[in-house]
Amino acid sequence: MFGRRKRRRSSLLRRIYWSVVLLGLVIAGWGGGLVWFVGQMPSETVDDLRPAEAIVVLTGGQDRLSRGFDLLSAGKAAKLFISGVYRGLDVRALLEMSQQSPGELECCIELGYAAPDTIGNAMETGGWVKRNNISSIILVTAHYHVPRSMLEFRDAMPDVDIQISPVFPDNVRRDDWWQWSGTARLYAAEYSKYLFARLRRLANRAVDRAGEAM
Repeated sequence: MFGRRKRRRSSLLRRIYWSVVLLGLVIAGWGGGLVWFVGQMPSETVDDLRPAEAIVVLTGGQDRLSRGFDLLSAGKAAKLFISGVYRGLDVRALLEMSQQSPGELECCIELGYAAPDTIGNAMETGGWVKRNNISSIILVTAHYHVPRSMLEFRDAMPDVDIQISPVFPDNVRRDDWWQWSGTARLYAAEYSKYLFARLRRLANRAVDRAGEAM
């Protein structure tokens, strides 16, 4: 009896040991991936943007809207599309909230209300781009949102030339980010969303291939 108990205890300890090892490897892999992911984020503003046919702003902060309006005013594109706008807001109200002159820019701006998330932004923008026969855009979003945005946008519009104009919110500490708990949590959450988007993309491709093989 004692021998049987000893074997059971030994087996349990081995399972616990290997579970801890596996968990450690997963955490280490995830942490290494996070460091790589942060390295993929833009580290500075892009000043040498080529003119494009449209500017696309993903809502999520006043700094994104301001950058989009500045690019439009500078003549980087003739049209500005803002994706993910709250229903009830129109172009004039949005310009007034951003302290912009409605008369100068109102004619060149269109709003999209159907996008609840990044994949929705990509799908909504893809439809708008197709309807307007646009082949090049400047995409404006936060620097930490760039990798996931580019993943979704390239899937939604593979034939469109996409330039990035990243913004750097004042409350996000890009340098020495691991020392700032708020930034570290933000980057970790965004990395997890990026991984999920990657996995969803792989799963969709696997389903498509299986369907073609049938």
